[in-house]
Amino acid sequence: MWVKLCCLLLYFLALFVLARVFEAVAWYESGFLATQLVDPVALSFRKLRTILECRGLGHSGLPEKKDVRELVEKSGDLMEGELYSALKEEEASESVSSTNFSGEMHFYELVEDTKDGIWLVQVIANDRSPLVGKVHWEKMVKKVSRFGIRTGTFNCSSDPRYCRRRGWLKSTLIMSVPQTSTSKGKVMLKEYSGCKIEVEHIFKWITAHAASRIKTIYNSEHLKEEWNKSDQYRVKIYLFANLDQPPAFFSALSVKFTGRVEFIFVNVENWDNKSYMAEIGIYKTPSYILRTPEGIYRYGNNTGEFISLRAMDSFLRSLQPEVNDLFVLSLVLVNLMAWMDLFITQGATVKRFVVLISTLGTYNSLLIISWLPVLGFLQLPYLDSFYEYSLKLFRYSNTTTLASWVRADWMFYSSHPALFLSTYLGHGLLIDYFEKKRRRNNNTDEVNANNLEWLSSLWDWYTSYLFHPIASFQHFPFDSDWDEDPDFFLERLAFPDLWLHPLIPTDYIKNLPMWRFKCLGIYSDDEVLETFQDSESDSDSENKEVVSSEKEVSEDDELNMFHRRSAGEPQCGAETCSCAGKYHHHEPCSRKARSYGSYSTAGDMDPDWSVWPSEMLHCTECVVCLENFANGCLLMGLPCGHVFHQNCIVMWLAGGRHCCPVCRWASYKKKQPYTHPQPLSNE
Repeated sequence: MWVKLCCLLLYFLALFVLARVFEAVAWYESGFLATQLVDPVALSFRKLRTILECRGLGHSGLPEKKDVRELVEKSGDLMEGELYSALKEEEASESVSSTNFSGEMHFYELVEDTKDGIWLVQVIANDRSPLVGKVHWEKMVKKVSRFGIRTGTFNCSSDPRYCRRRGWLKSTLIMSVPQTSTSKGKVMLKEYSGCKIEVEHIFKWITAHAASRIKTIYNSEHLKEEWNKSDQYRVKIYLFANLDQPPAFFSALSVKFTGRVEFIFVNVENWDNKSYMAEIGIYKTPSYILRTPEGIYRYGNNTGEFISLRAMDSFLRSLQPEVNDLFVLSLVLVNLMAWMDLFITQGATVKRFVVLISTLGTYNSLLIISWLPVLGFLQLPYLDSFYEYSLKLFRYSNTTTLASWVRADWMFYSSHPALFLSTYLGHGLLIDYFEKKRRRNNNTDEVNANNLEWLSSLWDWYTSYLFHPIASFQHFPFDSDWDEDPDFFLERLAFPDLWLHPLIPTDYIKNLPMWRFKCLGIYSDDEVLETFQDSESDSDSENKEVVSSEKEVSEDDELNMFHRRSAGEPQCGAETCSCAGKYHHHEPCSRKARSYGSYSTAGDMDPDWSVWPSEMLHCTECVVCLENFANGCLLMGLPCGHVFHQNCIVMWLAGGRHCCPVCRWASYKKKQPYTHPQPLSNE
């Protein structure tokens, strides 16, 4: 997961650098930046009208360019970035969808139960034509959708009883606006009563009703009282402008942020005394001022702070987010991080998508599960102070210059989704290239595996999982008697042998301990021959010692047998393992290789037991090939403690016999480690 998180952070850093490169290229080609102010005098009448439509100001009664230009100047400063976005939005000819209501419950669920939005619904009475024609209605839908106003059509023929109860006996227009200034308050339905059925007149009716929810200040005394008042709203945004009513985007945002941010319109059109405005730091109009407990922030001075609905909505969401906003942000980040698995995973294409689906399901499930206790904690009354401190941290961090760059980049890439997806794909391909290059020297089979091979291995794993625990669980001890050895249970059920034999993955073999057999000293052939001659001359004395030593060994073996049985160690064959020498093939193991018989290289020396794993039994012979361990040979041990030649036991296990050749303990299942018994004292 940390690798995916680092890759995602690198991707965001690449997007940030790429946005700065685009700004430099635009400045080099055109000679201006997105934050540079535009003089409205130099713009054409069509561009000025486009700016007014994006800000939500009516211009139907302004035939001259001078009047339109003055209205643009009164509503706020114009930047190059806002002009580019407005022209691009006008050129986009994509149609906006409108909802068709099927009945009362559908209408109630979407319109009357929606507390933070504005709806414009055209009601078509029975056997009547619509109030607004199809062409004008499409224009109306496209015009109001810029400000987040949703539209729909209710045909009374689908539910005539509800229309009669509402009094909709003729075709009309219905507007839904929240009635109160609190979050999740009541919704008020207003009916259009105008005579002119034109797009501009209907839009003026909509903006007038939306602006009526905004608190308006007409004199300095009222401003002073409102500025010094402390109420439930921690964040307030003031618009100081010489306008009859606030722009439509400002009114639409007041509905969207109901209960979070208070919107106040200060009409300075007929003010003679503006001294108090200078006292609070307002020296020019129009001005958008954000007032928080931490201080005053002038909107429009940083990058991406345009006079538009989208820019101000992004700004206010970062300052005063809802829990739903944080959840959506975390959901997007988690899924972007999960999709990195498609490029990090190496091998077959089917394997990549299977791993991707598994990662997406896991990450999203964990995200939802982790959000449930967070939502529960936020509803506790004792966490109000924590919530306030969190919002204070958001306000401090999101009023910085870096935060304004991030918001500007977010608006840029969200308006160009093709660029965002192509950069994400290119970043993923780079990760795939470096990851493949890193793994090529380590595991060639995994990198070059095709789809059929991987599907075959997946099927083998799945079928073996139904019968045996997977290899990743082998390190967990099972205390249940039922799981002592599942092979015995399956063998009893398999009589007569009609069941398919389960397929067990051989991944556990590479995790088995391996080491080299070493002796404490190595003698030459002359020394071995001299030792043999000396042993013949002293045969009589040795025979006497052998008799006594055999008695001692037998006594020691009986004591060792007693200790092992008392410790609950499972027995095998001849007490431990069949590790006899050249002349004594059936004698049990002792603690020295000299007890195993002949004067072979491994038999005549004392083996170096310090290199052996502590849980392995001491022996000097492999029961698979019946050969003694030679000095320097590679050994491998099983979980039961028995030791064999590495080649011998690997061939044994790869042949499908997943058990110890001596005690038949499952070779993939961990066993309690073997502890060597302590030698008895002389007493």
